[in-house]
Amino acid sequence: MEWVLAETLLSQSRDPRVLLGALCRGEASAERVETLCFLLQRLEDEEAHRGGGGAGALPEAAREVAAGYLVPLLRGLRGRPADAAALAAGRLLPALGQCGGAVLRAVWGGLVAAGAPSGPGHVGPQLLVLSALAERLLPEPGADRGPGAGEEDPDARRCWRFWRTVQAGLAQAQDALTRKRARYLLQRAVEVSAELGAHCTCGPQEGNGPSLFWWSVKKKDELLKFWENYILIMETLEGNQIHVIKPVLPKLNSLFEYAVSEENGCWLVHPSWHMCIYKRMFESENKILTKEGVIHFLELYETKILPFSPEFSEFIIGPLMDALSESSLYIRSPGQLLGSGSPLGLKLQKFLVTYVSLLPEEIKSSFLLKFIQKMTSRHWCAIPILFLSKALANVPRCKALGIEGLLALRDVLQCTMTTHQILLRGAAQGYLLQTAMNLVDVEKVSLSDVSTFLMSLRQEESLGRGTSLWTELCDWLCVNESCFRRASACSSIGLPETSSLNAYVKNLVEEYIKSPAWETGEDCFMPDWFEAKLVAMMVLLAVDVEGMKTQYSEKRRTQNVFRIFLDPLLESLTKLGTNAYMPLLRTDRCLQLLLKLLHTCLLRGSSAQDDEVFTLLQSFLMSPTESISEFILRRLTMNELSSVSDLDRCHLYLMVLTELINIHLKVGWKRGNPIWRVISPLQNASIRHLQEMDSGQEPTLAQQIQRVVSMAALAMVCEAVDQTPELQLDCPDAGPTERFLSSLPLNHTLQKPRTEEQSRCVHPRGFFEESSASQGWGKIVAQYIHDQWVCLSFLLRKYHTLIPVSEGDVPEPVLPAVQRPVRTLQSALGALTVLPSDRVLPVFHCMKVLVPKLLTSSESLCVESFDMAWKIISALSNTQLIFWSNLKAFVQFVFDTKVLTIAAKIKGQAYFKIKEIMYKMIEMSAVKTGVFNTLISYCCKSWIVSASDVFQVSLSSAKRYSELVLEACIFGTVFRRDQRLIQDVQTYIENLGHDCAANTVIENTKREDHYVRICAVKFLCLLHGSNVSHKLFMEDLAIKLLDKDDLVSKCRTRHYVNSQQHRLKNRIWQTLLVLFPSFDQNFLNRIIDKIFQAGFINTQASIKYFIEWIIILILHKFPQFLLKFWDCFSYGEENLKTSICTFLSVLSHLDIITQNIPEKKPVLKQALIIALQQCFHPNFSVRLYALVALKKIWSMCKTLHVEEFDALTSVIESSLNQVENMPGTGNAKKNWQRIQEHFFFATFHPVQDYCLETIFYILPRLSGLVEDEWIAIGKFTRFTDIPSDAGFQWYLSPTHLCELKPGDWAQQDVGSHSGEADSQSEWTDVQKKIIPWKNNAPDLDLELVFQDRVAKLGKSISRLIVVASLIDKPTNVGGLCRTCEVFGASALVVGSLQCVTDKQFQGLSVSAEQWLPLVEVKPPQLIDFLQQKKAEGYTVIGVEQTAKSVDLSQYSFPERSLLLLGNEREGIPANLIQQLDVCVEIPQQGIIRSLNVHVSGALLIWEYTRQQLLRHGDTES
Repeated sequence: MEWVLAETLLSQSRDPRVLLGALCRGEASAERVETLCFLLQRLEDEEAHRGGGGAGALPEAAREVAAGYLVPLLRGLRGRPADAAALAAGRLLPALGQCGGAVLRAVWGGLVAAGAPSGPGHVGPQLLVLSALAERLLPEPGADRGPGAGEEDPDARRCWRFWRTVQAGLAQAQDALTRKRARYLLQRAVEVSAELGAHCTCGPQEGNGPSLFWWSVKKKDELLKFWENYILIMETLEGNQIHVIKPVLPKLNSLFEYAVSEENGCWLVHPSWHMCIYKRMFESENKILTKEGVIHFLELYETKILPFSPEFSEFIIGPLMDALSESSLYIRSPGQLLGSGSPLGLKLQKFLVTYVSLLPEEIKSSFLLKFIQKMTSRHWCAIPILFLSKALANVPRCKALGIEGLLALRDVLQCTMTTHQILLRGAAQGYLLQTAMNLVDVEKVSLSDVSTFLMSLRQEESLGRGTSLWTELCDWLCVNESCFRRASACSSIGLPETSSLNAYVKNLVEEYIKSPAWETGEDCFMPDWFEAKLVAMMVLLAVDVEGMKTQYSEKRRTQNVFRIFLDPLLESLTKLGTNAYMPLLRTDRCLQLLLKLLHTCLLRGSSAQDDEVFTLLQSFLMSPTESISEFILRRLTMNELSSVSDLDRCHLYLMVLTELINIHLKVGWKRGNPIWRVISPLQNASIRHLQEMDSGQEPTLAQQIQRVVSMAALAMVCEAVDQTPELQLDCPDAGPTERFLSSLPLNHTLQKPRTEEQSRCVHPRGFFEESSASQGWGKIVAQYIHDQWVCLSFLLRKYHTLIPVSEGDVPEPVLPAVQRPVRTLQSALGALTVLPSDRVLPVFHCMKVLVPKLLTSSESLCVESFDMAWKIISALSNTQLIFWSNLKAFVQFVFDTKVLTIAAKIKGQAYFKIKEIMYKMIEMSAVKTGVFNTLISYCCKSWIVSASDVFQVSLSSAKRYSELVLEACIFGTVFRRDQRLIQDVQTYIENLGHDCAANTVIENTKREDHYVRICAVKFLCLLHGSNVSHKLFMEDLAIKLLDKDDLVSKCRTRHYVNSQQHRLKNRIWQTLLVLFPSFDQNFLNRIIDKIFQAGFINTQASIKYFIEWIIILILHKFPQFLLKFWDCFSYGEENLKTSICTFLSVLSHLDIITQNIPEKKPVLKQALIIALQQCFHPNFSVRLYALVALKKIWSMCKTLHVEEFDALTSVIESSLNQVENMPGTGNAKKNWQRIQEHFFFATFHPVQDYCLETIFYILPRLSGLVEDEWIAIGKFTRFTDIPSDAGFQWYLSPTHLCELKPGDWAQQDVGSHSGEADSQSEWTDVQKKIIPWKNNAPDLDLELVFQDRVAKLGKSISRLIVVASLIDKPTNVGGLCRTCEVFGASALVVGSLQCVTDKQFQGLSVSAEQWLPLVEVKPPQLIDFLQQKKAEGYTVIGVEQTAKSVDLSQYSFPERSLLLLGNEREGIPANLIQQLDVCVEIPQQGIIRSLNVHVSGALLIWEYTRQQLLRHGDTES
């Protein structure tokens, strides 16, 4: 159709511009492009016939088509092979390319023009164009250039844009086809350069620097070797398989050797080529390959020094940092110890230090600034930001960063510290501060800049006073204090002969204390805490810096400096009580600074009493205490707090009052001191304000605020009195304050104030705050109710003896809330429904007192309180800030010892509800680590206290809750990889100790899963078998553990190493070993059969060791069980199998077992008989274990000189000598040597090694258990919630067992040479999968006649057609497609072209269909197709066994062969066999008389290819 249309157009006109212009108008389509192709072909033929030589109108017309039609079409290309643009690239471009170089320049110029779309998505169209025009852009010597050859074509090798496009395709292209085109162009350019032999150079766009591409005849061999290795690496990376890629990586090192000149140390090849390889590796879907690429890049500078290149710096800040953001790259290497640090993190640190050190000074600053700014450009996970910060902190000191760099570091702190991993966050903050101290040029920043930067650090996570980081900062300030850029506002008036730091801090305090000119009204908001934190921190830093400079004899100077700093503050504080006109903002700021000084001054890691600065601060504050307390009393009681914003001030005043109380307690409490004189008036005034609530009038906002303030003040007093008995004002009997608090209506909701009052405010901000008071009124009411319950919890604890078990016992209560507990508990349930979750703590505290009193009489009400409290806790499980305090309070009241005792006694609803909650908490622990820790720690501590009691009521009741201890002993989840990685890095940070400030500042919460088991084990270690209650508890636990083991074994008969079942059984037997000392003979009689039965179960090595160990200990302590032990060898063969090895292992420790037996001969005789019998066992492993036991027994016999066994001497000695002197080096001898050297037989002593360290650390480590299950003995000692027992020394192993490394007997299937391959620097041979293109462009056009397409692909020697139309399975067709493409068949005929979309087909073909012509011929059309091919000269060959079939080895294939393959089940139908010229069968030797159709086809295709290669070789020779 297209041909007819072209002919029609030609009949109307012969002008190329008119004809081509007519076709280029209108919407693009495949038909229009085909017509253009035919038309161009006719015009070129006519031009050649006329001998135009390119000088006619056709070249100009073609150029207009290229610029006006083809370029816009190609710009929209997105790699869709069926659309018009793809067809244009495949057919129209080569046709236009014949019209001369002007056309090529027009196409390329249009694609790379300034207005053209750019980016990785547009590299595909550009490479499609380049590959289609490769014959013109990269021509071979002497190649025919077509009609336009008279004009010089562009040489792509000299164009920097060409090479940048190729590099972009190699490194950034998302699809494999685009990358394939880029590799093809590179390979063609190299081969053309080698054949041309002429000198060629293409410099970079940037100007100076190494050439993007160059060629020299003198360096031909080196360049060919370089590019051959380069293309090999890029081809191999396409496989995405690490076992294929890793052997090729050493060749990447050789690329650097070729690329750098040995003479002058400069780049010979542009480094951007090397970066392409790393980019491909970094962007791989295979994270293992990405990690290999990152590590390889980071190791570059370990063995070589590369010249500086801007490309390197850009690559580090770009692709490398993007790759480093992946957390999974930082996983420990196999075999690396837990907490030893990430290998990649350490390599990153070493690389950055080396690279920055080698940078030119003029480049270093800009590189580091860009590096830090890159850290702010994305959200980083905790682990990458930690190791990047650590690497930066280790860069050698240099003046590289100014104010911009300091701001960038501050942005890193503010923008990236969003992780929930507090320890990692704190450690990263410390490293970023060290980075600032190492890299900031102090002459370019002021102290104001530094102080603002320091405020980005969280003092509670990193920069705590007294930490190593604080000391390092003080030292840095001390060294550089005179070098900082001075601020004009800083003045040293009043502080002569002092440093700029002291002048800055003094000025800072003075400016802070001054009241701002704005907001002087009474309704202004309280100031932000930021300034107070900043001033407090800088004051203390300056004081500590001064302390570092002065000697011991000059401590007075430090005191004077501190006093000068605080003089403005102390002066203002002294006037607080007397100066009624002091601006409100100034009072707020003074009190805020006072609080922040007290909080910041506390030393981390040591007591405050040892700190001179804190002592000075306390002494300075003694004098203004009276003024402060009088001011606070006035503000809290004289109706001066009247707006919603004043509630923040109330909170401030109460915090200050609490701190003053603590200070006076530390220096010595005196009854007449100022604080004591304030408490009573504060109580009385607060009660008076609260009594005015029932006046009957509608309350105003000021009145309601005063009531909230009064209740908060009473709550503070109650908490202070509770902690400080010296503050007690009333007699021990209930006074007026207690009676009033007890009589207040519980959960009273404050009435909203009338709206008229809300408009009374001065400042617009105040208006907004007051007008929105009703919206936030719920929070105010919640605070009021919370404070009321704080007071009530104080009363209940103080007068708990007055609480009756039922309300009828007290007719006229003096303290209603205390003496009517049922009503109070009901009110507590009501409070839980109205209070927000962050305000329920005091309600839980009240429940803790009430529930034990009411559990017997009002059980249903107590159960309801359990339920309600648990709902609150479970809803809070994702809220970090308030969850743990609420959980602790919940556990304290639900699992209170009295509650557990009473519930177990009555065994009602409460008992089962408590157990239900217990299991729910254990279940929650799998999601939120640390929940079970809180529960088991509290219960064990409470039971221990009672365990020393005479009655031991608590421990006997604990027996009813032994499931809790059971679950704790076997607790532990299998973490996901990301969780395990976080735990690894946290352990690494913890192992840094005090060198990392975060370890000092952040309290170790001990929420790891290990601490659950540690707590339970330490609790069990405190119990003694001599105590009846303890003994019964441990026996009950042991039985439950054995039942659990039996259940695990039955639910899954086989479990893999380190699976959940393996770990569970391991923990069970570890706990049984801990309990063993408390077992007596009577109890062992009950459980011995279960223990022996466990030995018969086929299980993992670590569990076998524990079972064997406990059997040895039982027989050692109670030899009377030996009879039952001998019976274990008498079980039927089916029961024994290889599990007999467990009992033979026990027998190999017979010397330990018989230590307590006076008469050893009978035992030795029985053991000898059993060992000799098992030496003839058909299983090799059993014989080995029997020989080990025999050797041990026989040595004992010889030592004891047992004459009865003399008759066996020759037999036994010869057997042992034979195995010892086994000839050769086969597996038998190696296994015998290994089993004798194994720790369990060679070093392990069952009695002397009996300790916690062996049970929980040494044996799991030596038996190959995953590191998650190793519990170091240091964790037992660090866990101080449970005290260590008197026999603490048995925690540690006294023998050399801890020094051993894991043996390979238990893991004998694991090769010991697994690392040999990796250690090779260069592999002798590697997989090489290079596409066999030879100066020909890859093409996408599936519509080409397949002979033409094969010719374009460089496969013109093949004339083989494979017909697979009869094959049904997509996998077979896909495999044949791949085979045909590899061996260069000219076409594959299939029954339907739809098969190429099948995933099974694609999985076998691996994109071969894109490079092989496919023709669709349906089975009914096969006869006509075969007849047509016969007419074209093809021989039709069938692959079938027939009466006249020819042996494949005897058949000679014609060049034009058509291979017909049959159906998988039916073969070739009879009607098609009649169309065959010959049948060929494959000679077979086996019984099965058929091969898979894909395999059969592959054999014949290869035989055809082999014969054709031989023929062509003979012809050429």
